[in-house]
Amino acid sequence: MEARLNVMASPVAVKAMKHLVAAGKALAESTLPASTRELVMLRASQINGCAGCIDMHTKDAAAAGETAVRLHLVAAWREAKVFTGAERAALELAEQGTRIADAAGGVTDEAWADAVKYYDEDQLAALVTQIAVINAFNRGNVITQQPAGDYQAGQLH
Repeated sequence: MEARLNVMASPVAVKAMKHLVAAGKALAESTLPASTRELVMLRASQINGCAGCIDMHTKDAAAAGETAVRLHLVAAWREAKVFTGAERAALELAEQGTRIADAAGGVTDEAWADAVKYYDEDQLAALVTQIAVINAFNRGNVITQQPAGDYQAGQLH
């Protein structure tokens, strides 16, 4: 598969992507657990069908110590026993935030209240921003059909 557009050859795309990458770096410095951020990015990427981001976030999470079992079960997290209450709340928020156009009311009050039980205001801000940023990356990659499979853990960090 060949990408429709070489975003790295476009000055406009490169300039815009630098801001998204900078946002990701700021989020990495937040108090939101890194494992939660990776699980959220993986789940949103699965929903959006972004092979490049799925490739990246499974490999980065595994390199950071995430287990294969948990990574494989992210797609079916509701039925899996391997996620904490906090992780479940984050995954629910990620799903509803990613599928926002499919839900008449957007993110439900119940999903938000569940997240508030586990995360402080700064962590909630990081979680919401992380969901928005990964969805932006997913959409760009899916639209341009970026190929996946060659990513090496830590390559973009």
